[in-house]
Amino acid sequence: MKKFILPALMLALFESIAVLLWLTKNNFFFFINFSYIGFSIFLGLLLFSLNFKQARRVTQLLVGLYMLFFLGFFNRENMQIEGFWYYLFTGSFQAAVIHYAVAKIAGPLLFGRGWCGYACWTAMVLDFLPYKIPQSPRKKIGWIRYIVFVLSFIFVAALFLVHVTNIERIMFWSFLIGNVIYYVLGIILAIVFKDNRAFCKYICPITVFLKPMSYFSLMRIHCDSNKCVSCGKCKTVCPMNVDMTDNSRNRKNGTECILCNECTKICPKKAL
Repeated sequence: MKKFILPALMLALFESIAVLLWLTKNNFFFFINFSYIGFSIFLGLLLFSLNFKQARRVTQLLVGLYMLFFLGFFNRENMQIEGFWYYLFTGSFQAAVIHYAVAKIAGPLLFGRGWCGYACWTAMVLDFLPYKIPQSPRKKIGWIRYIVFVLSFIFVAALFLVHVTNIERIMFWSFLIGNVIYYVLGIILAIVFKDNRAFCKYICPITVFLKPMSYFSLMRIHCDSNKCVSCGKCKTVCPMNVDMTDNSRNRKNGTECILCNECTKICPKKAL
């Protein structure tokens, strides 16, 4: 029964958020939205507990396609960071602001960067590329993400400062164009560095929110030092170059773990 506890807890968490937002915002859509995401995460975790190899991909596709096509294309909501700034400037606690508050600001205190591993619509595509295991050492160019973060803020702020008309239309097109740029850039970086997650490590502006919160995450991969034989296999397969044998919060790339569990799968002694 232990294997079903985590999936059930995650489902309960998202159902609680769904009910809370439905009642406080008086909008039944929030109940449907967070119930769907919660069930998708529940299903992925349940399948993982049952040793289904593509469990994480199931959740990635269910959540990623929903947010990309239904919320993005059909509902015309910019769920990228530009959308977050946009709704924040309008003073509206809706759409992207709620999404970021739950998944990328408060959420990481509980599940770290689990969003990156299970629900990101950019990584959903990049994880299908052939470089699942990084083929080269991590580059010291992570500072680029902060530039992208600041530029996204400046872009939206400028639209408000100059009182641009049809700003909602501009935000929709920025969502479309931005996603194309992210996918193209992500694929190019993956090929150049032979690393599917190169975009996540060096470019993604969302990590500026995720990294500091993930440091305090309650849900973490733990290494049983009594079982560990220091074979190094976990370090080899980790897509984010995290040292899982170190249980301290200051471990190498400690805030980068996306809870993909590739390390737990390969550990010969089940120490993780």
